[in-house]
Amino acid sequence: MSGFEDLPAIPPQTLADGYLARAVHGERLTLAVVEIEPGAELPEHRHDHEQFGIVIEGSVVFRVGSETKTVQRGGIWRISSNTPHTAMGGDEGATVIDVFSPPREDWTTHDKLEPRPTRWP
Repeated sequence: MSGFEDLPAIPPQTLADGYLARAVHGERLTLAVVEIEPGAELPEHRHDHEQFGIVIEGSVVFRVGSETKTVQRGGIWRISSNTPHTAMGGDEGATVIDVFSPPREDWTTHDKLEPRPTRWP
């Protein structure tokens, strides 16, 4: 197994309508680049994983617990384990990087799509 990957070569997976993720799983974390369509809604959910993220392009409206914020390019979020949260793509959609610990083993069972060009970089 190589220590290097090219983002467009990682088969994407659909997390929800309008959410396309390319994930790399390690022993202790998962890193994902997620493309979010404008207005795409990710329903409220929670998971055991701690989650950190950053918006690379566009914007995302997050609700984490009872706090709601529009996160713009360069904005970072932290979501503690088992905290309810939702997300919605901003007017132009978004590309974000998500990091989860422990690894998102549940994401390894998603159907993979054919590799395709990325929106970013």
